[in-house]
Amino acid sequence: MNGASREALGAARERLDALTDNTSVDATKLAGELAAVTALLDREVSLRRVLTDPAQAGEAKAELANRLLGSQVGGETLDLVTGMVRSRWSQSRDLVDSLEELADTADLTAAQGAGTLDDVEDELFRFGRILASNTELRAALTDKAASGTAKGELLRSLLGGKANATTERLVARLVTQPRGRSLEAGLESLSKLAAERRNRVVATVTTAVPLSDVQKQRLGAVLAKLYGREMHLNLDVDPEVLGGITVRVGDEVIDGSIAERLAEASRRMAG
Repeated sequence: MNGASREALGAARERLDALTDNTSVDATKLAGELAAVTALLDREVSLRRVLTDPAQAGEAKAELANRLLGSQVGGETLDLVTGMVRSRWSQSRDLVDSLEELADTADLTAAQGAGTLDDVEDELFRFGRILASNTELRAALTDKAASGTAKGELLRSLLGGKANATTERLVARLVTQPRGRSLEAGLESLSKLAAERRNRVVATVTTAVPLSDVQKQRLGAVLAKLYGREMHLNLDVDPEVLGGITVRVGDEVIDGSIAERLAEASRRMAG
């Protein structure tokens, strides 16, 4: 993607991350609804063009999306889609490609939250290897004359109960809705998205009092330096938290017992 579409996708990724970082959001449901919207806009070319028409006001396009989808999807999905149609897109197809990426990312985020992302990544790799070694299977899954239902049943016979549910969903969408891509290209794209999720670290921060924006930025910078990765902060407030601040990154907890790190964080946050 180039220009406006790249910026629009970047903004949509940030909104998705903000949603899925909230543990009350069902990322799997979100993925399914985004996939359904992707399929709709892939079929309805005229609707896709209207929703990406630069001559139309963003709010008017958002209102149209709201009328069409408001009773069909949840509030989180609707917020994402309306935000995307308010943006400018270089090509109408870029909107559909971006929705598809968000759907896949939401599913991978659900797997990450369940602690199964490594399994999904491995299964995607192994499925690609199976396709490479079995030309008859590949032909059956890419047969344009075969229905999506038939391909889905074949996949279930291969993966049902043998692979993670997230892997099954991702591969099923790829096979039944290839959207012009080869299976190999689609699997490569999914593997790349999975790798990107693994490199993104989430820190759960509990403080006795709310942090200011400046304090959030400084704490994020300190943690990023400590862990050598981009850090996203999930913030919570608990007046009884020990030492005023507790940070959980994966299985590691940084609290008052780790005096050196807390002292460094406090010094930096104080400026």
